Amino acid sequence: MTENFPGAAGPTPERPEQPAEQATQHDPAATHEASPQAAQPAAGAPGTPEWSPWAPLGQERPAQEQGLPGQEPPTGLPWQQGAAPQPVGGPQPEYQQTAAFAQPGYAQVPPGGNPLNLTAEQPHGVYTTPRKPTRTKLVVGVAVLALLVGGGAGALGGYLAAANGAGAYNSVFANTPAQTAANAAPGSVTDVANKVLPTVVEIKTQEGEGSGFIVSSDGQIITNNHVIASAIGGGAIEVDFQNGKTAQAKIIGRDPTTDVAVIKAQGVSGLPTATLGTSSNLQIGQQVVAIGSPFDLAGTVTSGIVSSLHRPVNVGDELDEGQGQGQGGLGGPFGGLGQQQQQQPQSGTASQQTVLDAIQTDAAINPGNSGGPLVNMQGQVIGMNSAISSPNSSAQSQGGSVGIGFSIPIDQAKRTAQQIIQTGKATQAQLGVSVTDTQNGTGATIKDVTAGGAADKAGIKAGDVVTKLGDRVITDADSLVAAVHAQASGDTVTLTLSSGKTVQATLTGNTIDVQN
Repeated sequence: MTENFPGAAGPTPERPEQPAEQATQHDPAATHEASPQAAQPAAGAPGTPEWSPWAPLGQERPAQEQGLPGQEPPTGLPWQQGAAPQPVGGPQPEYQQTAAFAQPGYAQVPPGGNPLNLTAEQPHGVYTTPRKPTRTKLVVGVAVLALLVGGGAGALGGYLAAANGAGAYNSVFANTPAQTAANAAPGSVTDVANKVLPTVVEIKTQEGEGSGFIVSSDGQIITNNHVIASAIGGGAIEVDFQNGKTAQAKIIGRDPTTDVAVIKAQGVSGLPTATLGTSSNLQIGQQVVAIGSPFDLAGTVTSGIVSSLHRPVNVGDELDEGQGQGQGGLGGPFGGLGQQQQQQPQSGTASQQTVLDAIQTDAAINPGNSGGPLVNMQGQVIGMNSAISSPNSSAQSQGGSVGIGFSIPIDQAKRTAQQIIQTGKATQAQLGVSVTDTQNGTGATIKDVTAGGAADKAGIKAGDVVTKLGDRVITDADSLVAAVHAQASGDTVTLTLSSGKTVQATLTGNTIDVQN
């Protein structure tokens, strides 16, 4: 191949093919024995170029001067003899530093000369520019690693965008990771919420809002009595479903003594239904999830544990009279509960008929959560949220959660709901006594005994002190009332008296006849 170089005197000779012995003689890095008879062409000899074509590695002629395929120097006037000096290969990168290798057998740069310019005034020496370790390879390597580990073009884009930022990675330019919310671990709060939320509704009346959960595909819903109490006598009830649809509802039946009511949404079908579990095997410390519409925030999910079991909660006269607030905020089970618990129950008053045998939880329950489900980590309803203890509430403002909430055990709520659906009325178990707190010690003191009632038939007398019902310790009057209300009419229970005597009593039933 014939090459033309600026400043060459006369025709440029063809580059000879390299004999093996010459390669050995002129390559200082060679490790094999060189032939001593091999002679170098004398510099300046006829037909011999002034540069050495067999430079050591790193000192070879520039690529464009060597005439490598695809890198031949451009032809034309700029490359003819006597043309204006041009740097070989065009403008050089600023980061390359020039270096002349003036060794025996190589041309030297004249004083003030530029090793990158080969001109007629400057000899054709081998002037190489050692490459600075390139950062391009490092950046490409990091980008390839990001592609393999970080998930593709997003990470690469982050690195390329960082080229102007001193190599720092910028996640603003990376693609959003794939969503994994649908892969919720079984038994997680997310998994429970996905299962239960479609079955929870918000219930609105003229007085406020509450919650409920669907138990039949044609619209039967369980909620608290105090949530719908303001709609007694034909008041409007609106049900808002999780899919954004709404329906009007009517009261099927209610029980103020257990704070349970059943309503039916009109004109609906194919609804998802909640799975009802059991409250008989709950354990303190067990994880639970509460779902409802606190402060009109529909579909709110909170989590916590079962803090205590068989907690007697007196929700007061207001529920029995059907005047409970929709949100249970003013004087109802929310807000006023802290003050009501401090009141002494009066014998024979309605307040004793509204004592709940509650599950205590620290899952956040607020006004509007009333009637919503408390569920276990399998998504089964184990209670219905009904009350909170809120010491800071008053007649002028509603209190909020302080981590002490109460739920009606689902076994009791389910039994009451079944009675309401079947007959329109609920039946409450009764012992046939009126009780008061014991002044000295613990237990419930029998004040009056109803003739012909369960206690009378069991031989219980006025003045007796009940200390246990079954295995459950009775500490005061409310705890005995709650324990009795947790039973079904017709159940036989064992009562332990302070004297050590035990008696068997078969509970009777009292039909709760109230206006719907």
